[in-house]
Amino acid sequence: MKKNPNPSMNPQIWVSVLVLLASFTVVHLVYVGVIHPNATAAMVAYGSEAQKNIWVILKDPEQQICISLMFYCLFLMGYKLVKLIDEEAIYTQDFLAAHDKSAALDLQAALTELESSSYRENPAMATWINCIRRFKNTGNVQHAADAIESSVDSLAASLESGNSMIKYITWAVPSIGFIGTVRGIGSALSSADKAISGGDITGMVEYLGVAFNSTLVGIFISLILMFLLHLLNGRQDEMVLKTKDSCERHLLAHLHE
Repeated sequence: MKKNPNPSMNPQIWVSVLVLLASFTVVHLVYVGVIHPNATAAMVAYGSEAQKNIWVILKDPEQQICISLMFYCLFLMGYKLVKLIDEEAIYTQDFLAAHDKSAALDLQAALTELESSSYRENPAMATWINCIRRFKNTGNVQHAADAIESSVDSLAASLESGNSMIKYITWAVPSIGFIGTVRGIGSALSSADKAISGGDITGMVEYLGVAFNSTLVGIFISLILMFLLHLLNGRQDEMVLKTKDSCERHLLAHLHE
């Protein structure tokens, strides 16, 4: 087997930080070089009608932050998906295929073999190790089956807790959009006197555009992320079920009272 230096489904912290910084940096460069110039040109050309222009809708800092977080979140979900696909065979294989299932299993030899593997910290193999240890101590297959159940439940809980950052970003994105809404409405109200006294509503319309556009972009991005998170959760649940089924079909077949 190849070396598995990172059994976790999450990227290492330094990788996450670098990707987060890269996401904000690249999006900022795109805003400076593309979005801001096009938004300015649209506002000059179309006036208040420019609020419908895609560049104007995206131009404010709240939208920039939301898009940056979206790309970072996509990286986290993509990393998890790649790990799931890459290790799917590990979660469903018979680690003791070389041992005869009809004969009594040498428990100590099996434990030594599994614990010396580079995949010993992988949740699937850790389940096998815990189960064989339980059977070695109790000599009871039912107790070994209970160990599988508890290990699989721990795997499911670990996968769920590993999605906490993705869930936070999915919640934070529309909240950042609402911040833009509050900022835009506050700025619009501050220019209301000018609009009433001078009849110039250009500034007020622009600020209201900020309010509605930030919410629009934030909610739209949140909907995309929630859908992708739903697909990821489905794939993780499938892996948990495959792990349990594999243990029951392969591991318990090696154990004889």
